[in-house]
Amino acid sequence: ELSLEDAVRGTTIKIRVPTSVTCSTCGGSGAKKGSKPEQCTTCGGVGQVRMQQGFFSLQQTCPQCQGAGQMIKTPCGSCHGQGRIQEHKTLSVKVPAGVDNGDRIRLTGEGEAGERGAPSGDLYVQIAVKEHSLFVRDENNLYCEVPISFVTAALGGSLEVPTLDGKVKLKIPAETQTGKMFKLRGKGVKSVRGGPVGDLLCRVQIETPVNLNGKQKELLKHFDETMSNQGVKKHSPKEHSWLDGVKRFIDDIKL
Repeated sequence: ELSLEDAVRGTTIKIRVPTSVTCSTCGGSGAKKGSKPEQCTTCGGVGQVRMQQGFFSLQQTCPQCQGAGQMIKTPCGSCHGQGRIQEHKTLSVKVPAGVDNGDRIRLTGEGEAGERGAPSGDLYVQIAVKEHSLFVRDENNLYCEVPISFVTAALGGSLEVPTLDGKVKLKIPAETQTGKMFKLRGKGVKSVRGGPVGDLLCRVQIETPVNLNGKQKELLKHFDETMSNQGVKKHSPKEHSWLDGVKRFIDDIKL
């Protein structure tokens, strides 16, 4: 698993994987040292045999050599005739910048050794990115939630928000409502596949104050009274619209 920062910037990691490697004792032949595989006498070395059934001729894998075309009369004591043994190996993997969950990195020739000295296959490393405490990634964009006080939301202000490149100032205009999204262009992720850098989108959440003392509660009550005296419609248009909707709904039910 990678951190979001490593996935965005790129890094080099070491992984330890179980794999099959060519047997060093027999060099992958599967035969005991000093001997060598012999041609299968059943299929003549082609690995296939023909079966005649009436008018039909069927070709199938040789039951004697299992399609190898060769037989090992004296198998290697280390690999027991398989030509490869199980080991663990540690690999250094260069992770390019911009990878995301599910991306795969191909390591050519680092897969399992082929049978009887055949070339090794490739190893694919699948990327998994850990959850981040602040950011959520969606393709090239990053999202985060920013709590603000209701005073800042009402009067406006500025605050510092984190990005993967450090802190930047975010200006909050007066009368900002909770859930409003602010876009910081170019503060997202540049995809490993190329294209423009994504954006950082900050969603503000207005935090209700807690643990108020008596004086603070009285001030809020006084503030609420001044708001009510001037009418809900002026200071809370959404609340006014909602109350009108509720009234119409109840009136329709009574009809």
